Amino acid sequence: MSHNTFGHLFRLTTFGESHGPMIGGVVDGCPPGIVLSLAAIQAEMDKRRPGQSRHTTQRREPDTVRLVSGVLDTDDGLVTTGTPITVLIENVDQRSKDYTNIAERYRPGHADYTYDAKYGLRDYRGGGRSSARETAVRVAAGAIARAVVPGVTIRGALVEMGGDRAEARQWDAVRTNDFFCPDPDAARRWEARLDAARKAGSSLGAVVEVEASGVPVGWGAPLYGKLDQDLASAMMSINAVKGVEIGEGFNAARLSGEENADEMRMGADGPAFQSNKAGGVLGGISSGAPVVVRFAVKPTSSIHTARRSVTRAGAEVDVSTTGRHDPCVGIRAVPVGEAMMALVLADHFLRHRAQTGRGGPVWPIV
Repeated sequence: MSHNTFGHLFRLTTFGESHGPMIGGVVDGCPPGIVLSLAAIQAEMDKRRPGQSRHTTQRREPDTVRLVSGVLDTDDGLVTTGTPITVLIENVDQRSKDYTNIAERYRPGHADYTYDAKYGLRDYRGGGRSSARETAVRVAAGAIARAVVPGVTIRGALVEMGGDRAEARQWDAVRTNDFFCPDPDAARRWEARLDAARKAGSSLGAVVEVEASGVPVGWGAPLYGKLDQDLASAMMSINAVKGVEIGEGFNAARLSGEENADEMRMGADGPAFQSNKAGGVLGGISSGAPVVVRFAVKPTSSIHTARRSVTRAGAEVDVSTTGRHDPCVGIRAVPVGEAMMALVLADHFLRHRAQTGRGGPVWPIV
C-alpha cells in the first residue's frame, strides 16, 4: 500500500494500524533551529484524545507523543535539527475481540469491501489503516507545523451537527463544551440530539469549520499548486469527509456577481477586503484575509443498528457493529482539521520562500 505521504517540502508519512502496538509518522523537511514544545504538542493531542466525554468513543488512549529523532535537547528546549522527525504514539487500549463478529462481514458505509477488493485482505480490527486512529499522528505533526508558521493563528469549530447549524461564532466558547461548538445555545441542543442518537444505536453527521488568520498575501501558486486545491485535498483525506468548501463555497453559486465580490478599500497596510466570500484565497493564492475552510463529515458507519450487507463469501447478512465508536466523528475531527490546515500552510510557506526568495525565516534561529 503506497500513498502514505502528504506534502511537498514539508512532508508527513504515517504508519501503523488502529489495533497494532503503535502508530507513528515521520515529518520530513522541517527547517532546523525551530524550538518545539512537547507541552504544546501534547495540548493539541489532548483536544483529539478519545474517551473524554460520553459523546465520543470510550476507548482510553493517553496519546502520549514521543519524538525519537530530528530534535536536539538544548537549554532553549527541543530544537529541530533539520533531519526527519519521528513521532511515536503507543496504542494501549485495543479490544480486537470486539471485531471478531465482522471479520468476514462488510460493514455498510465502511471501507471494508473496497480495501478487501483492492488488496485481497483487510484488517478487520477496528479497520486497520482505514481507522481514524491514524489521525492522531496528523495532530502531532500539525503541532510541529504550527511552529513553522508563527504569526498564523489556526482555530476550528463544529458548526453543524445532524442538520442543526450553529449561528454564532463565539470562538471563546469552543473549549467550554464537549463539541468544540462556537454557539452555546447550539451546544445545548446538540447534547440532547446526540444522546438520543447514541441510545438508539445510531450516529450523526457534522460540519467542521477551520480558519487561519495571519496568513500573508502570496502563498499558493497557479495552476496546479493552488492553496485552496491543496486544502481541499488535505481535508478530503480525513476519514469520513465527503465534501469541502472554501469561503462561501457552494453558496457562491447562489449569489450574484455583485453579492459575491469581495470589495476592497485602502487600509493602513494595503488593500483591505470588505468581506471574505473567497475564503482568503484568490486564484489559488492567499489574499491576506483569513483562510476559511469547511468540510462535511458523514455519520459514523459503525453503528449498533442492524444494516443489510454481505459476507466475503457472498452471503446476504445483517450487520450490527459492536465495540466503542464515536456517535459523531465530526467532534474529534475538529483538531484534525486544524492540523491539516497547519500542514498545508507550513508546506506552502516553504514553497513560497523557495519560489520567490521572500518570506524567509521568521522563526527564532538558535
